Amino acid sequence: MSEYLEIGKIVNTHGIKGEIKVIPLTDSLDRFNDLDWVYVDKQGKLEKYNIEGVRPYKGLVMIKFKEITDMSKAEELKGLYIKVDRENAVKLPEDSFFICDLIGCEVYDDNLGKLGIIKNVLETGSNDVFVVDGEKYGEVLIPALKSVVKEVSVEEGQVRVSLPEGLIDNEV
Repeated sequence: MSEYLEIGKIVNTHGIKGEIKVIPLTDSLDRFNDLDWVYVDKQGKLEKYNIEGVRPYKGLVMIKFKEITDMSKAEELKGLYIKVDRENAVKLPEDSFFICDLIGCEVYDDNLGKLGIIKNVLETGSNDVFVVDGEKYGEVLIPALKSVVKEVSVEEGQVRVSLPEGLIDNEV
């Protein structure tokens, strides 16, 4: 489990005073308003930036850092990720998890045993879907429903499921 969570990707600059455009990697754009500072991941090295201003812009978030005063300095941040430490992360409801904590977890079915490892989580609107890749069954798409997902332990890196009949061909 990572100590830091990615909450946005810097995709461009805006204006000449160093404002940046950020694609939010979080469900709530408002969460940016609650932050006083963030980290920018520069090839594994985290640099702290103080937030001067935040505003929504066409599905993106515009952020002005106190340390960035012109467009050329803002240009250097393009393509980098904004992170927060877990203390400043949004508090999740019970039985909810950060996607980054689920990726890499081993998935076990009650009847079939180990299915593989979660490689991605698709957000479909109605429910999330775990993309699980394993040696025996290949890629398996598992709906993240309470009727299917029985237990999640991100601390142990394991997810226990009970797949509905016919979801995968167990005649492999």
